[in-house]
Amino acid sequence: MAGKKRMANYELLRSLAMLMVVALHFFSRSDSLIALGVPLDGVRIVGTALEFFCIAAVNVYVLISGYFGIKSSFKPSRAVKLLCQIWFYALLIPLLLYLAGLSTQASELGIYGVIKYVFPIETEHYWFATSYFLLYLLTPVIGAGVKNMTKKQMQIMLGGLLILFCGIKSVSPAGFVIDRYGYDLPWFICVYLLAAYLGMYGSGFLEKRGWLLYLGSVAAGFGIHIAMYFLAAGRESLQYYFTVPFHYNYIFSLTGALGLFYGFSRLKIKEGWMAGVIRKVGTLSFGVYLLHEHVDLRNRWYEWILMLVHPGRGRAMLSFLWELTCSIVILFAAGVVIDWIRSKLFRLFGAMTRKTWVYKKLKEMDGAFAKSPAGK
Repeated sequence: MAGKKRMANYELLRSLAMLMVVALHFFSRSDSLIALGVPLDGVRIVGTALEFFCIAAVNVYVLISGYFGIKSSFKPSRAVKLLCQIWFYALLIPLLLYLAGLSTQASELGIYGVIKYVFPIETEHYWFATSYFLLYLLTPVIGAGVKNMTKKQMQIMLGGLLILFCGIKSVSPAGFVIDRYGYDLPWFICVYLLAAYLGMYGSGFLEKRGWLLYLGSVAAGFGIHIAMYFLAAGRESLQYYFTVPFHYNYIFSLTGALGLFYGFSRLKIKEGWMAGVIRKVGTLSFGVYLLHEHVDLRNRWYEWILMLVHPGRGRAMLSFLWELTCSIVILFAAGVVIDWIRSKLFRLFGAMTRKTWVYKKLKEMDGAFAKSPAGK
């Protein structure tokens, strides 16, 4: 919202959500999750439990966007800036790897690899960035629609969408053709609309019971997953549902995100230098994702971190926790620092182009969206 500072508690939650995303990727790359046909051990049980504490991260990120986005105007310049931020990583990382003598998608796939760098949205180079960017492009339409609906109309619409994209799949023993497990734009639109509704009308239940809902959702998801580990053993018809509690559009992934969001809504952070740091880090956290999930890095960083902090890797619990901590700290710190540098470069470039036709045109388009439809 113009003229107002970002709320430090939600920026802290944004950073926490990104830390959780890094943890989710660590668990999958370190083979630390319970798997069918693989004997249980302490690392897999703890890793899976932590996975359920983190699974709400993606939905939380979209909830923050929808909760505050519905109160602000769409800016084409913001869309361009977001696209340029994605390009910064998509194009720069392979160049640096090439200069370091390492292979890239371009060197392995030729033009097909280059296309992933040049068209990161169209190729889903980053699936989250693709859905997030497209969602932002749709926010003026979503916002206009929401603001012209009654509370009752929104409840009916949300109920229908959530049943279709979340409720039915959460109990179905088989997958659906249209279901991409929450890794897509339609689910992001559902979560954004839910957040917009909560931003407009609130929820007394969620405001009072956020932490309880979060912890209950974590426990429920983990319990169902463990139960399915035993039930699905040797039963092919149940093996799909064993994976469902990990889906972003699973009911307990959504309720966990809502609980965490409202838990942080009650967190009070005193104004001062710490609040300023939290706000700054929150705005830079998206760079953490764009760095470690680059197509040329996503399957490499885990081994690189192991070589740095734990070359003699074992399956001991302390080794697992050490690797997890180092991965989260290194990737988050590197992503924030690099994105801080990127923000400085973008600011400098913005100052240099302030008098250009392109800059003025973008500001003109921003102004067009700032006007109410009645004033056109």
